[in-house]
Amino acid sequence: MYPILYKEDLATKIHLFKIGAPAVARKAKAGQFIVIRIDEKGERIPLTIADWDEKEGSVTIVFMEVGTTTSRLATLKAGDSLLNFVGPLGQPTRIEKFGTVVCVGGGVGVAPIFPIARSLRKAGNKVISIIGSRCQDILFWQDRLQSVSDELILTTDDGSCGLKGVVTVPLKGLLEGSNKIDRVIAIGPAVMMKFCSRTTQPFGVKTVVSLNSIMVDGTGMCGACRVSVGGITRFACVDGPEFDGHAVDWDLLAARQRMYVEEEKCSFDQWLTKHAASVK
Repeated sequence: MYPILYKEDLATKIHLFKIGAPAVARKAKAGQFIVIRIDEKGERIPLTIADWDEKEGSVTIVFMEVGTTTSRLATLKAGDSLLNFVGPLGQPTRIEKFGTVVCVGGGVGVAPIFPIARSLRKAGNKVISIIGSRCQDILFWQDRLQSVSDELILTTDDGSCGLKGVVTVPLKGLLEGSNKIDRVIAIGPAVMMKFCSRTTQPFGVKTVVSLNSIMVDGTGMCGACRVSVGGITRFACVDGPEFDGHAVDWDLLAARQRMYVEEEKCSFDQWLTKHAASVK
């Protein structure tokens, strides 16, 4: 069992858990993920590592309530435990001195972009971070990103904080500016990563995205997480989760992400009914 050492509500329906997992903390690197299961009857879901502390033996995960498992997770508190916490999985982010790197985090993707920005800056890069969300209520970790960035740009769809608009607007502005951008890393909703990649492609700037596709075992055995990159089938769990955004077949990825929408809705509706009855 893996104890929840600390819980924090970061924003509306966005939560942070610090999990006691010494073996994972000793090996974790920026860009990698873990697969969790709450209990014997729970599904396995991947979550990108947001931070870790080797001395404390803890790993930090951040998640948003979007379905049955994440909603169940949100009901847990410090002192509760998870049955499975498997990792670190996947290939870590390639960290070296590139020059000027733009790190783009959308929504809950702000959490995994933090350790990447931190590692890139430590390697001697100039780091410009762009974080965006629908509104100010679900923005979080601005202070953390500011601490590891040379420049931080905030955007919200409704203009309630920072620039009004989506993250691709300031990204395009940076690409059109006089300072050379050497690399872009984008993590967030698939549609955001797709349009970040479309924005950078005309400029020929290498763009790395992190694909959270459907996963089951997380070790490359089931094939559920397959994605098409450059016309070749890859497994997000062992070949990724990071890939060249210009080579990803975004339409196929979107179609695969919609495969179980009806089943997910059915599961969530059943859980809501059961949960409502249990709290009466």
